Amino acid sequence: MMENLIRGRNPPQYQRSPCKEVRAALRKRPEEELQCLEMTTKRKIIGRLVPCRCFRGEEEIISVLDYSHCSLQQVPKEVFNFERTLEELYLDANQIEELPKQLFNCQALRKLSIPDNDLSNLPTTIASLVNLKELDISKNGVQEFPENIKCCKCLTIIEASVNPISKLPDGFTQLLNLTQLYLNDAFLEFLPANFGRLAKLRILELRENHLKTLPKSMHKLGQLERLDLGNNEFSELVLNHQVHICIC
Repeated sequence: MMENLIRGRNPPQYQRSPCKEVRAALRKRPEEELQCLEMTTKRKIIGRLVPCRCFRGEEEIISVLDYSHCSLQQVPKEVFNFERTLEELYLDANQIEELPKQLFNCQALRKLSIPDNDLSNLPTTIASLVNLKELDISKNGVQEFPENIKCCKCLTIIEASVNPISKLPDGFTQLLNLTQLYLNDAFLEFLPANFGRLAKLRILELRENHLKTLPKSMHKLGQLERLDLGNNEFSELVLNHQVHICIC
């Protein structure tokens, strides 16, 4: 059964429904009757509510929306009804080609997950998501990060593997809270000279790229625990601190 999930704050008791068409979730007052609801769990989050499209009622606080595996070609308009409270949005495995401007009004968003879609670019309006902590754009057609990605200073995890990204903008090195970066199976030929500014990095995966050298500033990554450089084009690799390195 497809699991499309949603979580509100302090959810009441919910009913189980056989309805199959799922779109958005609404939290209602405990004394009101709930119809067309389905309870399910995912990603270790228990008690997320999945309402059916046929349910219409008073909207309250919604913090998580999940539209994964829904064969969507665009971001559902219902998402924008919760731009003040939405903290997590999952759009995994759809056919979405672009992200609308309205999405970036969701300034409370902390996690944006849109892997395995048909995105060709990451719009500059992403700079509006100043509270974003986790970004997953893997398995798309994104060719580059916009320079103003630097405005997303809260980012701690970026998963951008399997995209035709050939370089990182200098602004990328201003993401000083970044702890995990996954850029496997891309087209990277080099890293920014001041890449070592990302001093909080603990996991760095750059497998299956076209890297020949690493910037000298890499020695500043003193908290690095895992570095995966497998299947690149290095002729020589020297690192000055102990770290688990995979270059197979």
